[in-house]
Amino acid sequence: MGKKVRIGIDVGGTFTDAVIIDNATYDVIAKRKIPTTHKEGVAIGIVKIISELMNENNISPEDVVFIAHGTTQATNALLEGDVASVGVIGMGTGLDARSAKGETNVERIELAPSKYLHTEHVFLDTKELSDQKIETAIDTLLERKSDVIVASGAYSVDDPSAELMVMKKAEDRKLYYTGGHEISQLYGLKMRTRTAVVNASLIPKMMETANMTEQAVLDMKIQSNLMIMRCDGGVMSINEVRKRPILTMLSGLAAGVAGVLMYEKISDGIFFEVGGTSVDISVIKNGKVMIKYAQVGGHKTYLQSLDVRTLGVAGGSMIRIKDKRIVDIGPRSAHIAGVEYECFQKDESLNSGEVKFVSPRKDDPCEYVLISAKDGNSYSYTLAGAANLLGYIPEGDYAKGNENSTKAAWKVLGDYLGISAEDAAKQVMELAMKKLVVVVNDLIQEYELDRKFITLVGGGGSGTVLVNALAEHMGFKWKLAKNAPYISTIGVALAMVREQMERTIVNPTEDDIKKIRMEVIEKIVQSGAQEDTVDVSIEIDNQKNILRAIATGATELRQKDLSSQALSKAELQKISAEALGAEEKETQFLMETGRWNVYKATVKKKIFGIIPAKKESICVIDREGVVRLKKEKAFGLLYKKGNRSSSFNSFLDEHTIYSDANATIPKVYIFYREKMLDLTGMQTAEQLYSILDLETEALSEQEEIIAVAYK
Repeated sequence: MGKKVRIGIDVGGTFTDAVIIDNATYDVIAKRKIPTTHKEGVAIGIVKIISELMNENNISPEDVVFIAHGTTQATNALLEGDVASVGVIGMGTGLDARSAKGETNVERIELAPSKYLHTEHVFLDTKELSDQKIETAIDTLLERKSDVIVASGAYSVDDPSAELMVMKKAEDRKLYYTGGHEISQLYGLKMRTRTAVVNASLIPKMMETANMTEQAVLDMKIQSNLMIMRCDGGVMSINEVRKRPILTMLSGLAAGVAGVLMYEKISDGIFFEVGGTSVDISVIKNGKVMIKYAQVGGHKTYLQSLDVRTLGVAGGSMIRIKDKRIVDIGPRSAHIAGVEYECFQKDESLNSGEVKFVSPRKDDPCEYVLISAKDGNSYSYTLAGAANLLGYIPEGDYAKGNENSTKAAWKVLGDYLGISAEDAAKQVMELAMKKLVVVVNDLIQEYELDRKFITLVGGGGSGTVLVNALAEHMGFKWKLAKNAPYISTIGVALAMVREQMERTIVNPTEDDIKKIRMEVIEKIVQSGAQEDTVDVSIEIDNQKNILRAIATGATELRQKDLSSQALSKAELQKISAEALGAEEKETQFLMETGRWNVYKATVKKKIFGIIPAKKESICVIDREGVVRLKKEKAFGLLYKKGNRSSSFNSFLDEHTIYSDANATIPKVYIFYREKMLDLTGMQTAEQLYSILDLETEALSEQEEIIAVAYK
């Protein structure tokens, strides 16, 4: 038996990447890029790249314990309008019938300029629902050229029987179908129908690829089930993809962050995955990625995905010049114009040349600048060239170009503009920074990040083109992710299985919470997780009356023990002091249990420069040095599980605010072993106690638990 490995595959529009990772150490054993095989089908390329890597590294099929595939296919299908047309059978009765009829008729959805998802609509009264009426409705939709059937009924989250009848009829007729209640358990018929329609439009295409890819893995005799990347950074089984392909939308963006979190131990940061044409920017806070409802064609859906901002500023971004002045950078890239970058050419080729202008696409202004070289070829001026010229790209980096050809090309541009080559490059970099600063400031404000504690992280082939220049410009720390060009593919290989459920419930009871917890565990096990690795966190959103359960789990029994990477107490104290904006001598260790350490800082300051005051804050940091929580005016308690009703109850009571009308409990986080439990959504002490007891029932009475409370 050889060493056990994990395989990650990332199929992009241009390249298909694969990595093989040691399952014990998470070290990269092998990696490769090949052009994506669009014509023959992406599965052909997947087989080619995996078999080559396995043969070269003597890996046998039984050594593969995990194989996962990240795909941009759903996203590309939506961007290109390459989707199936959908027939919706809307349902409702009585007073709700009229509104249900309107809400289930989503008409056409604009996916991109002049690209539409077409829908047809039939409405049935559920009071008079019969097999015959369903058959007739399906016939009508098929006559109108619908490829997939969506069943969407009012209140189907409470009683899906009508939707299930329609789905059964569609299945009997061997049609593709989906039901609104399968896609989301939230009230809001219009948004649920829209999400189900987008999902349905992707089914035929994704079924074809899923079947081919699964067959490819089986043909290679790999026993591990193929997993597919989701848009929230987890993976799911291929069977789930056949039902809910919408979850793979934007998954390419999630994979990079998954890789960075595994390798880089970032507490608070902003991650830039920089390619040739665009950069994807996302936020890491308290060691976690930030998630929100995704939009399709400007409409909200019930799809929870990574909050990613995409900008057309990247390594291959072209430069625009008007009236001998540099006016813009991007959005077109050298890749789109079909020309090579100036900075990757041989020494002599660009020593003499002249500036010329092109329109990369026919509607573009003729302002994009190339250098026409003496070898008869033209090359694009790029942002990567500017970054190389200004010394931002470290030696040995993926984006490091040829110094001589870069200098020669930019001298020609500088001469044309009547300035030095360096000044031209600085102007270009300045324009790029201006665009990035707006997005970064928005994200910092929205997620309330602490500017003094942010790290900018670069990933993708062109990470260094942007990140250190931006960090210098904004005064932040920065780092390049390990294996940056392959970070997405590594994220795919290291991902955990993830499932989420949401219900619309006002003031959920203990039974509601237990029920959703049980259901999400059942769902994640169906998606390929081993039950005893599953972690569930419960969130209660009182403003929107949403009860949410999020489960994560591993696909095999042994989860990685990272204790070998534990930092010393001195190192943890140093990071905690930095996080809390204090000197090390002002920061003291309070308590620890499992992987968790709590530090407290007391910073003396003067209000208005006169009145002495103290600011106390605490942070919880894990053994690897990731700060998972930091709060001012927060309090910590270390107690034994057996003393919950005495120690913890009085701690909660002490920090509860009592008024004539009610008692407001503090926000509470619980830490034990490897687990961080977020109880900040709980409204009453009773709710909090019942979840806490449920989560800790497997612990012994002597086990130590840390509670952190803040107002």
